[in-house]
Amino acid sequence: MKKFGLLVIMVFLTFLSNAQITGKMFPEMEAETVEDKKVKLPQDTKGKFTLLGLAYSKKSEEDLNSWFQPVFEKYIQKTTGVLASFTYDVNVYFVPMFTGINAAATGTAKRKALKNIDPQLLPYVLFYKGELKPYKESLEFDKKDVPYFFVLDPNGKIVHATLGKYSDDKMSEIEDVIE
Repeated sequence: MKKFGLLVIMVFLTFLSNAQITGKMFPEMEAETVEDKKVKLPQDTKGKFTLLGLAYSKKSEEDLNSWFQPVFEKYIQKTTGVLASFTYDVNVYFVPMFTGINAAATGTAKRKALKNIDPQLLPYVLFYKGELKPYKESLEFDKKDVPYFFVLDPNGKIVHATLGKYSDDKMSEIEDVIE
């Protein structure tokens, strides 16, 4: 019974936290592609729904990576023939955040990404280098070791938030919001 009560509280707190974030504008962020092209979020994504995955610790990297393949298949990979009408026109970005002393590792991370990430996925990986505090406060990053995912509407407003490792349920929630 104790475990069930704890689970209910955790689900409620996650819902409450999500409710506090949704409806806010995503804070401005300047990030770079692996080729050093600057992308301004949410400014450069306006006009379409956007799925952003943010992570700011080494421990969250594995959970962030668990999203790559399913998101690629659902939102990035181009389909042809009969299935072409079921594709999404959505911006997608995975953003590892390098802050504080770790900011110096951004160049190394970009080189590693060039070697280890599928070239089809590379344009969707952005690197942020700078302050963490403004994002931690406005996006309520209270768990360091998990990635955070946000769905932005075409104007840059947060309409859904989730965190952690990929699951089919989380993907269904994202899909429902985007549709």
